[in-house]
Amino acid sequence: MIEYSKLQIGCMLIVIYIAFIYFRERYAYKVKKKEIVFELLLFTGIFSIAFDGITAYTVNHLNNVPMLLNDIFHACFLCSLDAIVFLIFLYILDITRGLPKKRRTKILVSLPFIVNMATVVIFIPQITYRQGNITNYSMGIPVYTCYIMVAVYMFGSAMLLVFGRKNMGHNKLITITTCIVAALAVTVYQMIHPQALLTSLVSVFVIIGAYLNMENPLFQKLSAYNKEMVMGFATLVENRDGNTGGHIRRTTTYVEMLAKELKDRGLYKDELTEDYIKNLVMAAPMHDVGKIAIPDAILQKPGKLTAEEFDVMKTHAAKGGEIIKETFKSMGDDEYEKIAYQVARFHHEKWNGKGYPDGLSRKEIPLCARIMAVADVFDAVSAKRCYRDAMPLEQCFSIIEDGSGQDFDPYIADVFLDMKEIITKIVESN
Repeated sequence: MIEYSKLQIGCMLIVIYIAFIYFRERYAYKVKKKEIVFELLLFTGIFSIAFDGITAYTVNHLNNVPMLLNDIFHACFLCSLDAIVFLIFLYILDITRGLPKKRRTKILVSLPFIVNMATVVIFIPQITYRQGNITNYSMGIPVYTCYIMVAVYMFGSAMLLVFGRKNMGHNKLITITTCIVAALAVTVYQMIHPQALLTSLVSVFVIIGAYLNMENPLFQKLSAYNKEMVMGFATLVENRDGNTGGHIRRTTTYVEMLAKELKDRGLYKDELTEDYIKNLVMAAPMHDVGKIAIPDAILQKPGKLTAEEFDVMKTHAAKGGEIIKETFKSMGDDEYEKIAYQVARFHHEKWNGKGYPDGLSRKEIPLCARIMAVADVFDAVSAKRCYRDAMPLEQCFSIIEDGSGQDFDPYIADVFLDMKEIITKIVESN
């Protein structure tokens, strides 16, 4: 068996080792967040490679292996290969745009996989086995439809990469590109030379790339530490004007809810990728970081600011952007730095162009800042400040409604108002 299955045995050992260290590190770092698609990818990869190795043996020992058993093994292999290709597509979809929630979309995404699985089961008795120069191999309708399904999902993965690359993390972009190119190269070679039996390499390339660049539990632990550090620093800044972190926690919650709801409704779907939302949520606590440069006499003044004092206060937006650039320029996370900078500098810009510091209007204002603006203004008027009491909630929602199309992006303001019930519960629970 080893003579024809050396590649599959090597691939199997690699994937089993990755699965072992992945789950060991999850336990060691006490990572609770489940990565369902990646874990399914691991287990299905092991299953697929195992049957790849078994069929590599049985197809070369047709006289010793009953034909029915050989057909069953090939059916298991082809079905598991379908599953691994489908999961690779789902994984790329999950880390770029997120898994679909609408039933119709789920069916559309799964249809080629379902049709191909049914085809394999129905037509497996018609599979044929041919003799090659190096090894025997299988052909027939189940194999051909499998090739077609691979092509469909590889094309879909490539489209996700093309349309989502602008809002994708650098490491993630490199990983996905490498995986797609490697998987495509193996697939094309396998189609041209069916006796090569290289399909197990597809699983290995994707699993290794995903683990090393994205799914290592250590990365998730470090991300959690970074989030705590950002929140701690933002709270320290906020404490200067008499708050104790409540404003940044609430605004961050509103921003996350709003961004996800916009995405679920199909608004700004090309920008609101999983990476973009994650970076936005991480950046939201830093929106007022520039206040650290504002004198206490102005920041903590209990009464209304004079025109001169308000001019000084307004400088916190531009200064916040400068602080972000200086603080995060050596982090190596360009996507996060860009969004954090935009949130800090532009969250006081207005849809009608009458905001500050740059007087941007409409879609000149970055999307992240437009989302932040609604969350920031609502919390500013609904919470008690050193210079006034909290306004009644109905009045707070009216301010957002009146500002729609003037101060705020009308689509974002309307979605926020549609979430009135859940936002009211958040305000009342604080």
